[in-house]
Amino acid sequence: MAGLSARGPYVESSEEAKVLTCQKALEFAIDVGFMELVVEGDNAIVMKSLLSPRVNRSRLGHIYEDVRTLAAGFRSLFVGCIKRSANSIARSLACYAGQLDDEIVWLEESPPPALDAL
Repeated sequence: MAGLSARGPYVESSEEAKVLTCQKALEFAIDVGFMELVVEGDNAIVMKSLLSPRVNRSRLGHIYEDVRTLAAGFRSLFVGCIKRSANSIARSLACYAGQLDDEIVWLEESPPPALDAL
């Protein structure tokens, strides 16, 4: 239904990259008007922590809190963990984003990097 590639800030860890990606995805979903969302990722720690009611006291805790706040605005939200091998489309969009200066949005069309990954 929609796709996005955007270069993010410098990150110190895979966890930070994944949680920032989730934050950006939720913001994007809100912007395009989705009320039901499925979020899948290959980092089990991030996926479990996204909607955990426990306060995250790590240096990324404020980002997790922001994601929880954004998530509360959806009518339906499913968060699941998938194998890295099943996440090739997201990986291709992330690699593509590394070459960008500005974000690119695809609405009602398939992103070419995703098609290449298939």
